[in-house]
Amino acid sequence: MAMPKQELSKDSMEGLVARIARLQDTASYQDLHWEGSLEDYLRIVRENPRVTRTAFQRAYDMILSHGKTEYIDNKKKLVRYNFFHDEKFGGQDAIYGLDVPLMKLVNVFKSAAQGYGTEKRVILLHGPVGSSKSTIVRLLKKGIEAYSKTPEGALYTFSWQLEKDGKRELMPCPMNEDPLHLVPPEWRATVFAELCPEQSGHQIPETGDLCPACRFVFRDLMAAHGGDWSKVVEHVRVRRLVLSEKDRIGIGTFQPKDEKNQDSTELTGDINYRKIAEYGSDSDPRAFNFDGEFNIANRGVIEFIEVLKLDVAFLYDLLGASQEHKIKPKKFPQTDIDEVIIGHTNEPEYKKLQNNEFMEALRDRTVKIDIPYITKLNEEVKIYEKDYNPNRIRGKHIAPHTLEMAAMWAVLTRLEEPKKHNLTLLQKLKLYNGKTLPNFTEDNIKELRKEAAREGLEGISPRYIQDKISNALVSDKGDGCVNPFLVLNELEGGLRHHSLISGEEQRKRIRDLLATVKQEYEDVVKNEVQRAISADEDAIGKLCGNYIDNIKAYTQKEKVRNKYTGQYEEPDERLMRSIEEKIDIPESRKDDFRREIMNYIGALAVEGKTFNYRTNERLHKALELKLFEDQKDSIKLKSLVSSVVDKDTQEKIDVVKQRMVKNYGYCEICSTDVLNFVASIFARGDAKE
Repeated sequence: MAMPKQELSKDSMEGLVARIARLQDTASYQDLHWEGSLEDYLRIVRENPRVTRTAFQRAYDMILSHGKTEYIDNKKKLVRYNFFHDEKFGGQDAIYGLDVPLMKLVNVFKSAAQGYGTEKRVILLHGPVGSSKSTIVRLLKKGIEAYSKTPEGALYTFSWQLEKDGKRELMPCPMNEDPLHLVPPEWRATVFAELCPEQSGHQIPETGDLCPACRFVFRDLMAAHGGDWSKVVEHVRVRRLVLSEKDRIGIGTFQPKDEKNQDSTELTGDINYRKIAEYGSDSDPRAFNFDGEFNIANRGVIEFIEVLKLDVAFLYDLLGASQEHKIKPKKFPQTDIDEVIIGHTNEPEYKKLQNNEFMEALRDRTVKIDIPYITKLNEEVKIYEKDYNPNRIRGKHIAPHTLEMAAMWAVLTRLEEPKKHNLTLLQKLKLYNGKTLPNFTEDNIKELRKEAAREGLEGISPRYIQDKISNALVSDKGDGCVNPFLVLNELEGGLRHHSLISGEEQRKRIRDLLATVKQEYEDVVKNEVQRAISADEDAIGKLCGNYIDNIKAYTQKEKVRNKYTGQYEEPDERLMRSIEEKIDIPESRKDDFRREIMNYIGALAVEGKTFNYRTNERLHKALELKLFEDQKDSIKLKSLVSSVVDKDTQEKIDVVKQRMVKNYGYCEICSTDVLNFVASIFARGDAKE
């Protein structure tokens, strides 16, 4: 209960402040704000040369620091990098189902970290809208920022201590350079060998010279101290550098805007006209703001949003920044940078790049990584479960299979029709999702993927699905429960206005796939209702015992004792076939199947074990279907579609509903809806009787 305002005394406020203050980790704060001399920093480098890593090396190490998992998928060894699960931030930007593209991305970082050439390229994430390109870059920026706060990811920069008008002031390096840039280039080989001998396993990278502002100060101090370098560096204060996108330290973002309101100085900095009067020249680095996105992103990462929409003037800066690791601020010499340059673009923009001969230089300096839509159903479902789960959705229940059916439709729209193998698109989806089908091997699945080169680069975006699920959640339909039909109807209704569907033929194909999904949903819920009705373990056990007695007598040419009359009779062929037909055992194969079951029971008996129908999936399914057939008439499922249900039937229906709630996650509303829906199917005579 809130305390009345007048009761909040000063003492109580101080108590709250003190309690809040205890949450602070002062030791961590001091570590992150460490300061020292250049001598102190050189000692740090000698103890841990990895503080001098390049931006690419640090980014690669950051990804690996979260661990990885190796697994086999269709005979192919894949690596899942835990970093992309975003566990540190509660999974809000977790990436699902893109292990192969992410492996390619991490391999680019690995190659760049080892200096094999990709550090001189622009990384271009290419794919359809809503395929997680921006999310991947956002993850990288968050990850690098968080890594810079850890002991393993520590990096350092420096400030100048200067005298001005009799007062001491600090001038931070505007580009957050490594303090080793203060060592003149001609001394570096000797100094680096001293600081980092070969046996350390690390080589101090050469990342260029001082920026124009620091070079100006360095030159002035050298003149003031008669060329004594040791006196000059006494003016240097080294400090820990913590990267921060919000503070524009080491992480930059550039987004194309209206050409009239944007020029390349946004990337490389601009003249500070207010200071020209103070310093007398627009070529004095003190009268220049080195605060362009390339400048502030030094030592970290710069993101180019929709990079291929950039004006040509910006692309010239991008070419030099990637290949030579240099930028050209206005009226200043080329300036060294050390940063990861990553951009993203969609299909139409990339096609324009391919067709534009003036962009040949950019194409040559680009490493393209395709980020397609997800083509694995289980992974697609995870996207929607992250946003629509009981923790986030209050006051409404999402019926089982609702998210799965929406995801199934989305994935189907992204798959290419199989060219051979006599497969339906739905069967292909199930194969990709790990389900086994008769006569299909892992090699067949690899072949299916190989023949569909552009699979996942077209289709329905997850954003469209999320929008329609949201519409269903806030609509007045459903009485507090959102079911698959509500969502599928929303998806279909939105197709008329979908801006990314071009042509009536494509619209018809996508609408037909909705019918496929609805049919699949019918099959799923029919199966669930059947299992719920036949979930009487005692009844299944008795039916199984009866079946085993009959096939034992049949295979051993004996008779069966009737437990009611006590007389011996011929095995009940009608009973045995009624069970076997449920799993499509033909008349010609019935003897083989019965002997197979008896041999299995005999093998268990030799080991001292007892046969249990649950261990044989096919027999278990057949018994459930048979029991359902026997019970559905006694439960009068078809009577559900009428308004009058007798008390005995209602009690049996209530038992089934309780099983639906307990075993499959339904609520009172959607369990009733599903039973009514399946009852209507049986009333139509669509289901197998």
